[in-house]
Amino acid sequence: QVQLVESGGGMVQPGGSLRLSCAASGFTFSTTDMSWVRQGPGKGPEWVSSINAGGGATVYADSVKGRFTISRDNAKNTLYLQMNSLKLEDTALYYCATGGPTDYPEGSWGQGTQVTVSS
Repeated sequence: QVQLVESGGGMVQPGGSLRLSCAASGFTFSTTDMSWVRQGPGKGPEWVSSINAGGGATVYADSVKGRFTISRDNAKNTLYLQMNSLKLEDTALYYCATGGPTDYPEGSWGQGTQVTVSS
């Protein structure tokens, strides 16, 4: 019953911006910590960011700190990732997942949305 549907991916030039969304259903979103994870071509999964259930605490991987912002709207059961100053190395399939920085691997994952940064 857990459903996570990512959207908002696409192709963007270096330095550009994208906002990813994750629509959640089938569980109590408002009490669930959430994360974004990405997987680049030929790479393993890389944790990107997490946000606590209430939305008041966030953490980021060093590689995206200062450029990405994770947020959520519990009234809409939606998780967001605002990505600014995009770099070539940000190219990846981006997943949202239940759980925080350490427990997302055993959580539920969405199908992913592709982000391609290309000149």
